[in-house]
Amino acid sequence: MRHLYLLPAAILVFGILGLPLVLTVSRGSGHFAALFSDATLGSVALTTLAFAAVSVTLEMAIGLGFALLLQQTIRARGLFRAIALIPWALPTAVMAMSWRWIFNDVYGVANDMLLKVGLLHEPIAWLGRPGTAFFALVAADVWKTTPFVTIILLAGLQSVPRDLHEAMSVDGAGPVRRFFSLALPLLRPAMAVAVTFRMIQALGIFDLVWVLTGGGPADSTRTLAQYVYETLFRYLNLGYGAALTAAVVLGAFLLASGVGAAVRGKPVL
Repeated sequence: MRHLYLLPAAILVFGILGLPLVLTVSRGSGHFAALFSDATLGSVALTTLAFAAVSVTLEMAIGLGFALLLQQTIRARGLFRAIALIPWALPTAVMAMSWRWIFNDVYGVANDMLLKVGLLHEPIAWLGRPGTAFFALVAADVWKTTPFVTIILLAGLQSVPRDLHEAMSVDGAGPVRRFFSLALPLLRPAMAVAVTFRMIQALGIFDLVWVLTGGGPADSTRTLAQYVYETLFRYLNLGYGAALTAAVVLGAFLLASGVGAAVRGKPVL
């Protein structure tokens, strides 16, 4: 009875999240077998996994470097931390439009800068080739979401007791040894949180792809979320779209949880 006051909130959460999920699974139950014979699903799943793996790995590495820099005692440290959050605060659609201009093959900044320094001899159609379009997508996502990873890892670094750093320093341990022997093991929970959130977001990426590349060229950047959207709203295949939605949501949750557990050093199963 003491938890009865939670009942209204539980009913509200079930009505908003639980009931639509149950209806989605029940409506798509007869279409789950078709998932295993869908060649398009396999192709977009591989693209999405590759995008998530590359982007999250880069974000973790770059975010850790920025977190170590922002932890240092420097002037205007608070200002630098605030500036670091600007890319994360920008709307994704607006940011994607900016990157689309940057990678434009005629008047884009990327081609202009690379031509001026001599790294290119002629402009590249970044968004017109499968390999370069994938690179452009990853670059835009890394720029957008690295601040999120940085803030989480910075909070983890600041939770490491300074007394332990000072004790290891007195014992003769340098900065590199203190990082790998002290900070990094204690940073694993924060890293697991960052990886889990970013994997879920990367596996469900839609708005960035839709605005920047539209899934092209030749479906080389088409993701699971875009495929689900097209199945439901363009082709109005509601039954199969429901099955896709349930499978994608469950798969993304399980994969992200497994990766997060591995980063934390706990068994996945």
